[in-house]
Amino acid sequence: MLFGKASRTMTALSLTGGRMLTSEGDLELADVHVADGRIVEVPAAVGERIDCRGHCVLPAIVDVHGDAFELELHPRPGVDIPFPVAMGSVDRQLLANGIATAFHGLTVSWEPGARSLDAGRRFMDALPALRRRLMADHRVQLRWETFAHDAIDDIAGWLTRHPTPAIAFNDHTKLTMEMVRAGTQKKLDTWAKRAGLTLDQYLAEAAIVGRRAPAVPDKIREMAALASERGAVMLSHDERSAAERAANRGLGLRVCEFPLARDVAADAVANGEQVVMGAPNVIRGGSHTGAMSAEDAIRDGVCTVLASDYYYPSLLHAAEGLVGRGVRSLGDAWNLISRNPAAAMGLDDRGAIEVGRRADVVVIDCSGPWRLVHTIAGGTLVSFGR
Repeated sequence: MLFGKASRTMTALSLTGGRMLTSEGDLELADVHVADGRIVEVPAAVGERIDCRGHCVLPAIVDVHGDAFELELHPRPGVDIPFPVAMGSVDRQLLANGIATAFHGLTVSWEPGARSLDAGRRFMDALPALRRRLMADHRVQLRWETFAHDAIDDIAGWLTRHPTPAIAFNDHTKLTMEMVRAGTQKKLDTWAKRAGLTLDQYLAEAAIVGRRAPAVPDKIREMAALASERGAVMLSHDERSAAERAANRGLGLRVCEFPLARDVAADAVANGEQVVMGAPNVIRGGSHTGAMSAEDAIRDGVCTVLASDYYYPSLLHAAEGLVGRGVRSLGDAWNLISRNPAAAMGLDDRGAIEVGRRADVVVIDCSGPWRLVHTIAGGTLVSFGR
């Protein structure tokens, strides 16, 4: 059962007898001690002891991009669930899948409906108060549609908040026009329903917004300068060529997310940048859109980070699959979902089990099909029944 026997405590504790993943990528027998939300060298005089014999003790997962929360907030077109209810459910899903830090991919678009500017405002207004009641560390990756010029002032304000949101630069407007020319209707039907429009209405809106194209390059430069001033991590999205990657690099977009060609990913890695691909791509054996295979990219060394994209369980099970198929060692596979994503998002206090770091740890039974036993998020222990 996913949540059937979960229990939660927050105290000083020691994880004893487990095989801990070291910073060098090895598993070694070691005890891990937690106090005041941090990993400490010496166990507390009074604290809980968790028997981890036979289990792997790993740094908790960091998810740089996940939008499965949208289905919790809007399970059907036109149906909205109260924010605390929906995000409380998301919080439990994250912990049940070993995710202690999640960047919610909040699309801010010109579309009406679930990805509208008004929906983004409601999300950004509601999250700060709720964060204190949630167990995982909930953060935001603003997915700015580059034709959504009305959103710039709002995003400028959001970038002053703590923690600073990341920002991804997306362009689905030109993609919409390309799909129209190619006769790719199925995806457009889905987007139209999400916006609460008929397909004809959606395409008419897109055509009107498309007239902003001449102003888009200047708006991108404006947003990149603003985000750089605020110290926000910037991500590109769906780049098609190494030339496009180089141009975005010049603007400060140092994380390459979902590249559409291998040479794009290779160029990013050659320049010391992180390349993000979807973990569902790994567990499904390929992309559902016909894009590049994430597993092939990992084999070739041109994918360094996996994200949940639209399915939270995919991160844990992608790592399991990569290890089981001999694509990567456990340490290297786990880096794809913990150390590397933490580095990509500028979080130097997590992603490894080291004294002084945030106490984000998972305990997994790796003796057969992987089974999550405990998640510790910021020192809070959640245990799952057998």
